[in-house]
Amino acid sequence: MSEESQYSEHPGGWIEWFCQLPQNQYLTEVDSEFIQDPNNYGHLIKQFNLFQQALQMILSSEQPDTLDLENEKFLELYTEASDIYGLLHQAFIQTPKGLAIMRERFLNGRFGHCPRVLCEKQNTIPIGLSESLKTSRIKVYCPRCKEAYAPRKSQADFDGAYFGRSFPMLLLLTYPDVHPKFTIQLGTELFTPFQPTLYGFKVRDEKQVSQSSTQLQSQLPQQQQQQQQIITEHTNGIVEKENHHQQEKQNAEQESKQQKKKKKNKKQ
Repeated sequence: MSEESQYSEHPGGWIEWFCQLPQNQYLTEVDSEFIQDPNNYGHLIKQFNLFQQALQMILSSEQPDTLDLENEKFLELYTEASDIYGLLHQAFIQTPKGLAIMRERFLNGRFGHCPRVLCEKQNTIPIGLSESLKTSRIKVYCPRCKEAYAPRKSQADFDGAYFGRSFPMLLLLTYPDVHPKFTIQLGTELFTPFQPTLYGFKVRDEKQVSQSSTQLQSQLPQQQQQQQQIITEHTNGIVEKENHHQQEKQNAEQESKQQKKKKKNKKQ
């Protein structure tokens, strides 16, 4: 019996059995109270045809046996139960209790290590590349090189939505003390096309923020110069128009004086 099973909140039940399957090692046991709360599962009801039956299976105190796993109707219900549990799992690990559980697992290296040599076996965090089911399988995220990798199937092989895309960033923001204090040596920085997000918004690291700030500061004098040039050009245009207007006025006055003078000369 594993150490976790000794402290399981669902001893002998479906949840304990499901989380102990070899391919589900990254999953944790979701509290029964959390699962039974309509606020947590209400939005899932319309997504599944057998929701109520699947929910009863999840909360069952009995484990499936070999005959159950050979039954087609049971397997259909089991598939829905797995996905429902996975989506509830995604929500649970974002709660204070769920985050605390995952923090300990992360620190203990339960989710494996980064395969890159430069990361020196940095502990990784599970991540899904989408919040929706049937989009991608589970991946692991390295907080050092900020890249996502496929884990060993013997450790984890389930839908990425069971963790979701925002989980690693939420964990690191909630517990900044677990973030690796690490800088890649000059000349060895690695290209990382993976873009971390938190609830759909891109997450930028300190280096990116610093670069953006420097770029903004360097752009300010140029922008100010451009604004000053526009103001100057606008002012010059106004002055030119005014000078032109004054010149036309003077020309008109001179022409009027000349015409009056001609009239006086004719009378004389």
